[in-house]
Amino acid sequence: MSINVKMQLPGLGVTSKDSGLMRVQRQGLEARHRDSLARFGYSPEALFWSTRGVQKARFKALAGIGVTRGDSLLDVGCGFGDLDSWLCSQKKTVQYTGIDISPDILNRAGEMTPDRNLQCGELFDFQWADSSFDWVLLSGTLNWNLYDHGDYARRSITRMFALARKGVAFNLLDERFLNPLYLEGLVAYDVQTMLAFCKTVTTNCELIEGYLDNDFTIFMKK
Repeated sequence: MSINVKMQLPGLGVTSKDSGLMRVQRQGLEARHRDSLARFGYSPEALFWSTRGVQKARFKALAGIGVTRGDSLLDVGCGFGDLDSWLCSQKKTVQYTGIDISPDILNRAGEMTPDRNLQCGELFDFQWADSSFDWVLLSGTLNWNLYDHGDYARRSITRMFALARKGVAFNLLDERFLNPLYLEGLVAYDVQTMLAFCKTVTTNCELIEGYLDNDFTIFMKK
């Protein structure tokens, strides 16, 4: 499989509201995933999931927004494309596009599933028109601590909603149940603060909890 690489490296300075990761942030994340792949190979651990069961619990919560067979779907931070595999196992085969900033992870994914549409880059690298996909989903990608007080997460969520025809679903770590001293490069979020932000983008929001002890999902529908 030939991975479609779209890698635009921003400068080291402050990003604008429509720009992506700074160069140093991006290089750090790419290095983390290069190292984790070398250590764990194809596995949830390479993507910093604790178990396959935890990964699937998040997928189930996200798909609950209403994903159905034949829908078009953008998976932001797709890793190996496991969300697509899980949807197929649930008889919800979609028109799948996955994007991830790690060429190492995507090259491994391409070896396993050469026909899957995977593209290398982050959300702001691509010039898709608004409403290009029925659904835009994101699992775990915004949990990396960029030390920007959630600015990149908010910009990403806004961009995701613009790209969706039907809606957006994403999950985040819940700070109520996680000690920040032990997050090791990750960040957890205040549920009500994030929900309030999402309601500035659309009033049609829904909070999903209870599927895991330290995680929450937000649906944003058109």
